[in-house]
Amino acid sequence: MMRLTMAPFPRLLVAAAAAMIVGILASGVAGLGEDGGGTTGYVRVFSFGDSLTDTGNALRLPSTGGGGPASRPPYGETFFRRPTGRASDGRLVVDFIVEALQLRQPAPYLAGKTAADFRHGVNFAVGGSTALGPEFFERRGLKPFVPVSLTNQTIWFEEVGQLLASSVYGRRKIMASSLFLVGEIGVNDYFIALFGNRTVGEIKTFVPHVVGAIRSVVNEMIGAGARTVVVPGMIPLGCEPQLLALYQGGGGGEYEPESGCISQLNDLAELHNYALNRALVEVRREHPLAAVIYADLYRAVTNIVVSPGKYGFKDRPLSACCGDSGGAYNFNMAAFCGTPGTTECADPSQYVSWDGVHFTEAANRHIACSVLSTSATWPSAAASRIGCV
Repeated sequence: MMRLTMAPFPRLLVAAAAAMIVGILASGVAGLGEDGGGTTGYVRVFSFGDSLTDTGNALRLPSTGGGGPASRPPYGETFFRRPTGRASDGRLVVDFIVEALQLRQPAPYLAGKTAADFRHGVNFAVGGSTALGPEFFERRGLKPFVPVSLTNQTIWFEEVGQLLASSVYGRRKIMASSLFLVGEIGVNDYFIALFGNRTVGEIKTFVPHVVGAIRSVVNEMIGAGARTVVVPGMIPLGCEPQLLALYQGGGGGEYEPESGCISQLNDLAELHNYALNRALVEVRREHPLAAVIYADLYRAVTNIVVSPGKYGFKDRPLSACCGDSGGAYNFNMAAFCGTPGTTECADPSQYVSWDGVHFTEAANRHIACSVLSTSATWPSAAASRIGCV
């Protein structure tokens, strides 16, 4: 069995993105909401998750002291020209989707206080967040990276709903005119166990619990009035430069010949996605009037890894842009991107991985383009707004 022996890495932020949204997003819910919608009729976005979607909450989380890699250069250098709390050199997938739909960027929950702050949507995602609550890990002798789970994020969502409308009818009208992104979430649940020296076999027993937590939140959003909920799946864990570097030299098990990724970890990700898909089938059966959409993040990433040149990336898709400039994967846990002695590549747009853990803006753009291109009825102008080819 595969076992990891190193100590946990605080605030290890992982992310991920949506890769497939079907045609119902193109038709949207036009005419709902008093503020007017974007290209699909949606008025705002409510998003939940971890560092794939976090646009500034981790910076404001009291337990982190405003620190973490995304709080310092060179994070944000490509687009924002400064660190914004996004775990990338620039924009995340959620940024591109919002831009393509001509909506306002949702405010990070911890950056707002009033209804006016949240009028155009809210981002509840926090880097390092888990799907499961801390008690799940504590019972198993494990410790979460940050004290935030989906439970916390849904409580914040309820608080925002109360701010935005005093009546149940008013809140349901707001939710019906909003696009919900629930995930990616779950990566950190598995990482906590991996860095806690647990075998992949044991970690696979976490999958039903993680998927159950996601399903519960999707049901809660629909119960609150959501009509369209997009649920991204798990990233290919075995293709993460950080894990490839950590397992290099032994203990990593088999490698996939086509991608060079670790088979056992990708098997874990695929098990998660299989279970998540089955859960969403049941949710659709329970809520036939809601659009519950699975986004295939796994395929969006592995397509690049297997054929990087096809998508405009360098022939080293498993190497980080920003790191210690050493080794096949350019990743060193003790010299994380932004710390003294690390450097970034000359052109991040040629790389898939920004820091060995998170994606570059270029990779995030590709994933967002996958979101838009997989629906035959999606407005063509939406893809062009974010430079999709």
